[in-house]
This record gives sequence, structure tokens and C-alpha cells, in this order.
Amino acid sequence: MPITLQALLAPNKLAVQFALKTLFGGGLALWLALRWGLEQPAWALMTAFIVAQPLSGMVVQKGLARLLGTLVGTVMSVLFIGAFAQTPWLFLLALALWLALCTACSTLLRSAWAYAFVLAGYTVAIIALPAVNHPLLVFDQAVARCTEICLGIVCATVTSALLWPMRVEQQLSGQARQAWQSGLQAASAALLGEEQGRKGLLEILGRIVAVDAQREHAWFEGRLGRQRARAIRGLSQKLLVLLRISRSVRRQWRQLDEQQAQLMAPWFEEVQGLLAQPDQANLLLLRQRVWDSAHDQNISSAEHYCLARLTLLLDNAMAATLALRAVEEGSATDDVADSLAVHRDLSLALLFGSRSALAFLAMASFWLATAWQAAPGGLVLTCVVCSLFASRENGAQIGMSFLRGILLAIPVAFVVGQILLPELSSFAMLCLAMGVPLFFGALGMANPKIGATATSYCLHFIVLVAPLNIMNFDVALFFNSAQAMLMGVGAAVLAFKLLVLRNPAWHGKRLRAATQSDLVRLTRRDLRSADSWFGGRMADRLLQLARHYAALPEHERERWDDGLHGLDMGDELLHLRLCLAVAGAPLAAAEREYLHQLESVLASGPAPGRGERLDAASEQFIEALQAVPSSDPLRLAVGAVLQLQKSWGKWCRRQEEIHGLA
Repeated sequence: MPITLQALLAPNKLAVQFALKTLFGGGLALWLALRWGLEQPAWALMTAFIVAQPLSGMVVQKGLARLLGTLVGTVMSVLFIGAFAQTPWLFLLALALWLALCTACSTLLRSAWAYAFVLAGYTVAIIALPAVNHPLLVFDQAVARCTEICLGIVCATVTSALLWPMRVEQQLSGQARQAWQSGLQAASAALLGEEQGRKGLLEILGRIVAVDAQREHAWFEGRLGRQRARAIRGLSQKLLVLLRISRSVRRQWRQLDEQQAQLMAPWFEEVQGLLAQPDQANLLLLRQRVWDSAHDQNISSAEHYCLARLTLLLDNAMAATLALRAVEEGSATDDVADSLAVHRDLSLALLFGSRSALAFLAMASFWLATAWQAAPGGLVLTCVVCSLFASRENGAQIGMSFLRGILLAIPVAFVVGQILLPELSSFAMLCLAMGVPLFFGALGMANPKIGATATSYCLHFIVLVAPLNIMNFDVALFFNSAQAMLMGVGAAVLAFKLLVLRNPAWHGKRLRAATQSDLVRLTRRDLRSADSWFGGRMADRLLQLARHYAALPEHERERWDDGLHGLDMGDELLHLRLCLAVAGAPLAAAEREYLHQLESVLASGPAPGRGERLDAASEQFIEALQAVPSSDPLRLAVGAVLQLQKSWGKWCRRQEEIHGLA
């Protein structure tokens, strides 16, 4: 059965519950708006559908973001009308710049609170454009729109909390366990040299980023939700560290000769088997055995480094297991890690902001040239679509889904609004006439694959029917509004098509430059937050690089390798600094000198002929480390310096291979 028919005719229980509580929340908002005689009750109903989410915490968080954005947009609309009401071109230009700014900010923020910038962008258009011919009424209209939107938010939030509440924090345990299992499996595969490949690495990174993103929603679900949100932060960091340590163990394994590798193979197999079926007690026992073996006087330095890193891997596996238990029990200590940082791309934000401004100015020019009375409605819709989707790389595809929703809404709204409603005369009959189409639309909203089309269908059905206490049925106005909607969305989709990221190689170069900048900053960043800062940003970048992997020709896919090399270099640098911090040896001058030279080498970037630039600094620092009384952290620091040197050389040799192909 096709996905659409399955979602509408054979929905699951959760989809039916979501559709019913969305419908009840919208119906309550509409009844109150009509009861209180608000100017446009449709906005209260639309808001209830816009903020509808399957999980209660998501509704609260999205509702608060929408409320904040609405208040900011309301204030800005009054300011724009007051400053530019007599100069239409300046007014439209200022509105275009504001829309571009909000789109760029929502791109940079990269969190659920980015929705506040989305609302701040198109709320100005909703309030200011209808009031441009009546500037003295802008304050009244601003208060009316703000009241209607707030009413919809409150009704949707209350309904979601009371009817079949589904809490985000209840879902976090299952998502956290899946991420934990994926992390241990990835670490286990890395030990035996089984190539995870791009897909396997992306799976674990995607799970970590996805579960970490749920924290913001769970924060609004009481004390237990906040505790689990804090515990998730610790789990996300532990899993990223585990992934990087497993790669470092494999790098150390490659430095062993054949005889040493045979001696270490049983340890690797035992650790790998235990990670596949982890048990906290057995992990602790194995960790102690590996640590004791690392201090055997008969083993070489390379074997010692390898066993010490295996010990560190087991430590992090146990820490990740404890972090998972904290998530499941809803407990978190006060020393949880910071939130995962994300990569913020200013160039991409400016590109997406330009999309919004271009689409708005194109539609505004058409309005000024034709003086079409229905054009402001299309212009408002252009702002809405641009605010919602301009910050997405697949904005054109989502915009087309939005357009399909309008095409579905037009005939249904015509039958309901122009044929059925003129024969009906009560709120109950209004609910029946509008409720059935909206119920099926809400069922579609519950399915992610058709959610964009279904949401567009519901919203535009409400706009075209436009429920009021005293209805005005006008077929000409109906088709005029429908035509303006299609033109407004079409202008936005056209802008998305014209301003699109068509050069993935350019995107990859900027991501590598950002990675180099982070490596440079990592030489001097505070260690307390460095792990979550670097790990989160690198996970985000690797996910972005993978989206363009298939679009690149074979000889240009080194961007993905650049990301992995940057991840490995950052891991070794963090490991070195942590070892030096624990050792507490009098090496301040030597450490500063080495990190300064390392910073200069990293700032220059990997390139052919630069593979030996770190050799002299590494040898000098190793001599300084060996000149002080030996300890376990200092021996690990020597191994980290050697790995930094080898990883840098490998990165540069990779550039030589690529340069030769070019």
C-alpha cells in the first residue's frame, strides 16, 4: 500500500492519538477565539496545528520559541510601519533585510530555539503587510495577531499535556541505549581493523547527535526530564570519546611489528568480544588485567602504549555504561559535560539569508508593478516558506511538498467553505465540516515522510475556509487567494532553485578550513570543555561532509578523509594535553614551546612536502619528557607525541597522492 494511503486509511494508534489531540487543541482555540470575538480566529486554529508535536515537551519548547519569536516580530512590525509607511520601497527593502537576518540567525543557531528566529521573520510580514495601507491601525492588528497566536499556543500545549501525553524523557532511555550499543559496536569493530566505512561511522555519529538534540525538549518535562537531559549530555560526550579512543588504539596497533602484533592479538580479541557483550563487572576485571600487563618490564614501549590505550578504552566503555544507567534512572551528577558544540557556517547562513531576501523582493516587485489586491497574501506566504525552509539545503524539495499541500487544500476548502458552510449555522456543524478534512491532514502530519505536505494542506485549508462569527462567502475572493498562495510559494521555490549549494567541493574546503582552525584553537583551549567542544563540532562536520559525498567525483572525495584526519589529530592533541595535565611535571616551558610550534604547523595546513615539519619539535619535546622522572602519564604523553607526528605525516602524504592524481 502506498505511504499516503497507509497513513490515512491504516494509521497506527499513536498517529490516531496525535490527530485527535491536535484536532481538540485546534477546536478549543477556535471556539475561544470565536467566543471572544477576535478579529481572525483562523490564526488561533492555525497556530495549534503549527506547534503540534507528538511529544509533550516538544510542544512546550516549540510553543515558547514561537511565543518569543511572535513578540519580537510584533515589536519590529510596529517599528517598520512607523519608520517606512510613507516609503513603500524602503519598507519592503527593510522587511527583506529583516527576513534575511532572521533566516541567517536560524541557520547559525542550530538548535530547537532557532524556531524563534523563524517566527520573528515572518510575523513582521503577517502584521505589517496588511497594515501598510492603514498604518494607524498597525498597533491594533499587532495586538490582535499576538493574542490569537498566543491562544493557539496555550490550547495546543494544554491539550498535548492532558490527552495521551507522550513525554520526551520517556523516549530518551530507548534512544540512549541504541546510541550506547552502536558506540560499543563501532569501538569493537575498530579494534579488529574491520572497516566501518562511511556508513557505519555516520550511523553512530548520527545517533549521538540525534539523542543529544532531544535534551532541549526533555528540559520542559519536570525534574525527571531535566535530570535525564543532563545525563544525556554526559552520555553523548562519553560515546564520542569512546569512538575516538577506539580509533587511537587501532592507530597504535599499526605501529607494532609482526611479532609484537601477535603478542597483542589475544588482548585485542578479548576486549573486542567483551565490548560486543558488555558487562560492567567483567569490564572492570579485564581493565585491571590489561593495566597489569602494561606494566610488565619485558614488553616494549610500543606494546606499553598499546595496552595503556586499551586500558583507556575500557575506562571509557565503563564510563559510557554508567552514563547510560544515569539516563535510564533519571539521575545526573553536578559535573556533567557541556552540551555538544555544533559547526556554525557564516557563509552558508548568508547564502540562505539571501534566498529569503531574493524571493521576497521578487514577489514584492510583482505586487508594486501590478497593484494586485491579493498579492499581500502571496507575499506573506513567501515569507512563511522562506523562514521555514530557506535554511535547509533541500529547501526546494520541501517547498514543492508545501506546494502539493496547497493544491490538495484548494478543492477540499472550496467544497467545505463555498458549498457546505453556507448551508450550516452552528459551531458544531462548523467543527464537523472542517474537522473531518483536518483529521485526515493530522494523520498525515504524524508520518514524517508526508508530514510537510500534510502540514501545508491543513494550514492552507484553514486559511481558505477562514472561519469567522459572520462568514463572507465569495468565490472570486477564494480563487484570488488560492492563486496568490501558489504564486507566493512558487516564488520561494524558484529562489531556492536559483541560490543552491551546487559546489560540494567548495563546501568541503570550508569545512576543512574550519577543522584546521579548531585544531589550532585546541592547542590553547581550556581542557574542561575542550572534549565536548571539539567532538561535537567534528561529528557535525563529518555528517555534513557525508551529505555531499555521493555528489563528488572519485578523486575529490578526500574531503571525507580530511575530516577523519582532523578527528584523529584532535584526539591525539587532547590525549597529550590531558596526560601532561595529570602528570604535573615541571615541563611548562617545553610544553608551551611544543604547542606553539604545533599551532604554527596546523595553521599552515597539510600539503605536499610538509610532512616533516613536526619532526624536529616532536624530537625535542620527547627528549624533555624523558629527562624528567618517568610516570605512566608521561609515557602516554610520549606515545601521543609520536602519534601526532605520524598522523600529521600521513595527512600530508595523502595530500601528495591527491596532488599527483591532479
